[in-house]
Amino acid sequence: MGLVYPIRCGGCGTNGHTLCKECIDTFLYVDEESSCPMCGMPVGIRSVCGKCLDEKNLFNEGLYGFYYENKLRDAIHSFKFSGRKDVGKRLVCLIEERIVAFSARFDCIIPLPVTEKRLKERGFNQSFIIAEEISRMAGKPVYHSILHKIKETRDQYTLSRDERKKNIKKAFSLTNEATIQGKKVLLVDDLYTTGQTAREAARILLKGKAESVVFFALARTP
Repeated sequence: MGLVYPIRCGGCGTNGHTLCKECIDTFLYVDEESSCPMCGMPVGIRSVCGKCLDEKNLFNEGLYGFYYENKLRDAIHSFKFSGRKDVGKRLVCLIEERIVAFSARFDCIIPLPVTEKRLKERGFNQSFIIAEEISRMAGKPVYHSILHKIKETRDQYTLSRDERKKNIKKAFSLTNEATIQGKKVLLVDDLYTTGQTAREAARILLKGKAESVVFFALARTP
């Protein structure tokens, strides 16, 4: 006779829900009206922040769900490192209205890839799960086999600005370029930290003749 395990909250571990109300109530949503439209940094008004003015952003705009802290951070850890795909899907559902409103800005969806080594270690790519949920909400196709990560990289947040650029340079390659030519692409990741990874991936997509790139991250560091 098989055992039935209770659903546990991805934020606090209590039984009963994928994410309990107590945890959801602590999540801090990125307010589009008071944050940078490129990176989601809170700046008081909708205006490009100083960091983004200094960087060459190759994506046109960003949409960010939550700030990566407290129980939200724990929930993303459950999703990313404990195989809780249900938690990731639930987090995306919490911002469905904003995703649908943003969907006019893109024609197709491309998740940020991981290397084959990382995929074997984790068993799945969390960005693929997020992209599939966005596709379901927006009615736009996901292209899984366009962008590839061909280089192992260190965690960006541990590095200096120059080291980050060097770390991610030539990390991605593109196949089936004709699929995205002339299309507006939504590039999807689970977490935005420094933005260097998103910029490099956007550069490759634009090199492949995508018309434009916009970016989505489920969360960004505060």
